[in-house]
Amino acid sequence: MMVMGVVLMFEMVELLRKASGREDVTFWFLLQIGLTKMPRTMDMVFPFVMMIASMVTFWRVSKSNEFVIIRAAGVSIWGFLTPVLFAVFMVGVLNVALVNPIAAKMYEIYETLDYRFDTRNPNAVLFSDKGLWMREAVSEDTFQVMQAKSARQEGKDSVLLRDVSILEMNRQSQPVRRYEAFAAKLNDGYFDLRDVQIYEAGKPTVSKNSLKYKSALTLDRIKENFVEPDAISFWNLPAIIQFYESSGFSAQKHKMRFYSLLVSPFLLCSLVLVAALFALRPNNRRGGVMYLIVGGITTGFVVYFMSQLIYAFGLSGNVPAFLAVCTPTLVASFISISILLHLEDG
Repeated sequence: MMVMGVVLMFEMVELLRKASGREDVTFWFLLQIGLTKMPRTMDMVFPFVMMIASMVTFWRVSKSNEFVIIRAAGVSIWGFLTPVLFAVFMVGVLNVALVNPIAAKMYEIYETLDYRFDTRNPNAVLFSDKGLWMREAVSEDTFQVMQAKSARQEGKDSVLLRDVSILEMNRQSQPVRRYEAFAAKLNDGYFDLRDVQIYEAGKPTVSKNSLKYKSALTLDRIKENFVEPDAISFWNLPAIIQFYESSGFSAQKHKMRFYSLLVSPFLLCSLVLVAALFALRPNNRRGGVMYLIVGGITTGFVVYFMSQLIYAFGLSGNVPAFLAVCTPTLVASFISISILLHLEDG
């Protein structure tokens, strides 16, 4: 709770700085932004909180000589660490399975509130005027690319698109047919196009007041074009990845997010091993508290920096996504286990 309070305090200070001089923004609105962003921020610092908590726990066990008594009873360091690692792993699983969906929903709300803050429109929704691009498979031999200059949510389950262009192409990327519509409204299983012009090679232009265009797109799918992967629940990411890949879009960002959540329990365990390397010592006279703090925190930041660096390579496609996510965890775990094995044998 103390960490959450500190995080919220810094968020509110930054929001108050950004909102200085704006009479249209209330403190309650800024508090909503800070509260909805906090789960995402806590998700970023959670591994460090777990590592520091493990270091404090191991240091206290060592300082009170409890670890010396445990070793004297014939329990190895792995016998001591196994239940700790299991508990940390289960905490990581619960964080991904239960906490992440709640945090993702709150981050989605935060993005909407932040968009309202930037546009100074209290009724703005998640969509923007930057335009919408969607690609969808129509059949085995045909796919379509839809472009709309603006998208607005009307009501709870409907979306209104303006200046819509739909281009149907074959698998050789050759244009087959093009639809130009003044507006389109998304309904269940189709788009209701209005003031439509239909262009097809070798045929005269056809004009229609309205046309129902079949589509598998939904309101949630359109929202995902404007939502970051962090605002999507762990349980929804596989279906979204499959949708993007079947539509021909890159799902690299969503894959990286899904794999990072999948590996996060193992990352927590690797950081606990790093904490044990610095704090779990049978001889307290070797080194001091400064060695514990500086060494452990420095190692943790090195692991984090390397993970972000390799993560960037994964996003660019230079490194396979799963390998980019797993590498920092594997390296930190193997190095910690090797050193602990050396100390155990020594």
